[in-house]
Amino acid sequence: MGLGSVDFDYLRNLVRTHTAIVIDDGKEYLAEARLSPLLRKEGFSSVPELLQSMRVKSFSPLHRRVLDAMTNNETWFFRDLVPFEALRRKVIPEVIQTRGLSRRLNIWSAASSSGQEAYSTLILLHDNFPELNHWQVSILATDYSQAMVDRVKVGRYSQLEVNRGLPITALAKHFVQHGLEWEIAPRFRNMVDCRLMNLAETWPEFPEPDIIFLRNVLIYFDVQTKADILARVHRRLRPDGYLFLGGAETTMGLSDAFERVPFEKTAYYRPKGVNHVS
Repeated sequence: MGLGSVDFDYLRNLVRTHTAIVIDDGKEYLAEARLSPLLRKEGFSSVPELLQSMRVKSFSPLHRRVLDAMTNNETWFFRDLVPFEALRRKVIPEVIQTRGLSRRLNIWSAASSSGQEAYSTLILLHDNFPELNHWQVSILATDYSQAMVDRVKVGRYSQLEVNRGLPITALAKHFVQHGLEWEIAPRFRNMVDCRLMNLAETWPEFPEPDIIFLRNVLIYFDVQTKADILARVHRRLRPDGYLFLGGAETTMGLSDAFERVPFEKTAYYRPKGVNHVS
């Protein structure tokens, strides 16, 4: 049985109410694809049957699992690569110069999914900037999905996942194999603070980030939500900090508080008025 308009509208409204994510018209196929793996596990024969069961209940763990399934958790190690080159060749050298006295570096990986972005960053820092071994470096990794937060805490990945973007030298150096999976070294896992967080709701207190990764998540929100999130990012980011967005994302038309800094085929953003390090 296909997903009818009534069921699809119920699902879209549920997702938007609890996550602020907008599901466009004509994406019934996407909803069915993401919810189908839940059917056998939850004991339903079809997606409409699953949604009908949810309709007659108050918000429950089942609703949470459906919302988790509907959020896009696609990611991989060193995703898009060029932002990490900007980090290695430009941003971190500047941070080392400007934070030399405090020797503290706080990074926030927002919408961190299963953690590849956070761990890619730590691998990059470890392998290229040995002076940071004497700094206090931490990464806050947040995501809407409890399942994803739990995965980041464990830091364990399948062979397919480590094959996507992770250099073989980094795999051999920083991971330990457990059967068919690979687990990140404890020194990296212990540097990551994993938290459940909905970007569209109230934000918890956390250390002021020097660098924020907000990549490939704004595209799922409406214009007002994007603007609200960027305003809050500006308030939380250090006045001379750095913001990375996804390749298809921009602050243009959403916030005039940031300046775009081009770097080769990508760009990052800084609060306006920052004196650039020469």
